[in-house]
Amino acid sequence: MIETASWGRRILALLVDWMLCTLVVIAIFGLDEYTEPGSIASALVLVVYVVETALLTWLAGGSIGKLLTGLCVVPADGHLRKLNPLKALGRQILVALVIPPLVFRSDGRGLHDLFAGTSTVTFATLRSLTK
Repeated sequence: MIETASWGRRILALLVDWMLCTLVVIAIFGLDEYTEPGSIASALVLVVYVVETALLTWLAGGSIGKLLTGLCVVPADGHLRKLNPLKALGRQILVALVIPPLVFRSDGRGLHDLFAGTSTVTFATLRSLTK
């Protein structure tokens, strides 16, 4: 069984990703549009978040927030290989729904990880898998 990352680091990674995605939306639409009540710009942060995290989880093994906090997403069986892009997207859509990550097993894998067959691990755990 792979040792999964702590919830504190996962939450920190989520906050970093959310802040970066918010800054991207503000850079595109402007602060006035973002803060306007009823504006679509604030809702687009979620879309940017799902796209950023899914794409980078598929290509790099983790979102910007995960990689900056020393975390990555690997196949739960411990055999290192690139994730299926559709499963990476589905995983992130489930994260965006909030409840799936909060429903987890004793090994720390949430419903989003069970769907995608993944585990979120630290770089130290990743290094042990490459030996």
